[in-house]
Amino acid sequence: MSLVIRTSSARSAAWRSALSALAPDLDVRIWPDVGDPAAVTHLLTWKPPSDLMTRFPNLRAVFSEGAGVDQFLSLGLPDGVSLVRIVDPALTDMMVEYGVWATLALHRQAPAYRRSQAAHEWRPQAQPLARDRRVGVLGLGVLGAALLRRLHLFGFACAGWSRGAHAIDGVTCFAGHDTLAAFLHRTDILICLLPLTDETRGILSARTFAALPQGAGVINCGRGGHVVEADLLAALESGHLSHAILDVAGQEPLPADHPFWDHPGITLTPHVASDTTPASAAHQLVDNLRRLRAGQTPVGLVDRGRGY
Repeated sequence: MSLVIRTSSARSAAWRSALSALAPDLDVRIWPDVGDPAAVTHLLTWKPPSDLMTRFPNLRAVFSEGAGVDQFLSLGLPDGVSLVRIVDPALTDMMVEYGVWATLALHRQAPAYRRSQAAHEWRPQAQPLARDRRVGVLGLGVLGAALLRRLHLFGFACAGWSRGAHAIDGVTCFAGHDTLAAFLHRTDILICLLPLTDETRGILSARTFAALPQGAGVINCGRGGHVVEADLLAALESGHLSHAILDVAGQEPLPADHPFWDHPGITLTPHVASDTTPASAAHQLVDNLRRLRAGQTPVGLVDRGRGY
C-alpha cells in the first residue's frame, strides 16, 4: 500500500509528519516524487490531476483533503475506486466558529456599523433579540447540524433544510423541495452549507432570494457554484437583501476586477471558513486505510450518485 499526497509543500510535510507518527510503516510519497505510478494505491489531494486513472492505474481510493468532493466527480472514477471525504472534529469546529461569527456579524449589524465608521457617523441601529432573529441553514450534514446546535444556544430561532428528513433538538427541520419555500419565508439569515451537486448548483438565485423576507442576510460557506452572481448583486442593489458574507467564489481567487471586491453589501473571506488540520485529520485517514484494507466501509465514503 502506497499513499501519494498532492497538496502544497508545507501541508505535505505536515501530513507526512502526522502520518509517520501514527503509521510508521505506511509508504507515503509526496507529489511529484511518486516513484513507480503502478505501485500507487491511494491518493490524498484537494485538486486531483485530470489524468488520475491513467497516471495511477492501480488506484483503490481517493481521499479528498476537505469536505467537498465535487471536483472529483467529473473524473470518471471506476466503481472499484472509493472516494472518501474528510470527516474530522477539527474541521467541524472551524466551520462552526465561522458560521457563528458570520451570523453574529449580521445579527449585531456589523456591516452597518462599518459603514457608519467609514462615514464618521455615530448611528445606533435597532437591535432585535436573538430569539426574534430567524436563522436557517441549507444542508443538514455533519457541518450544518453542528452549526445549528451551537446557534440554538444563543437563542436564535433555528431551522434547517435538506433533501432528506433530519431531527435536531431545538431546530425546526424541513425536508424536500416542496418545503423549501416555507423554510425560506421564515429565514432572516440564510446560511448555505450544501454540497455542490447538479441539484444544488445555482440554488442561491433570484427565486431563492425573493422567497426570503425583506432585508434578509445571506452567508455562503458551501461552494461558489451555489451562487448566481448576477442575481445576488441584483438582490443587494434592490435592497431586498441587506448583506452577504461569502467565503467561496465561482473563481478562486476572484479576478481583480470582479464586482464583489468593492461592493458595500458584500463581505469576502478567502475560503477560510474551515480548513483540514493534518495533525487531527490524519487519525481518520489512517483509520480509513485500515478499514479499506480489511474490506470495511471507510468513514466519509461518498455516494457518487448523490454527490456527497
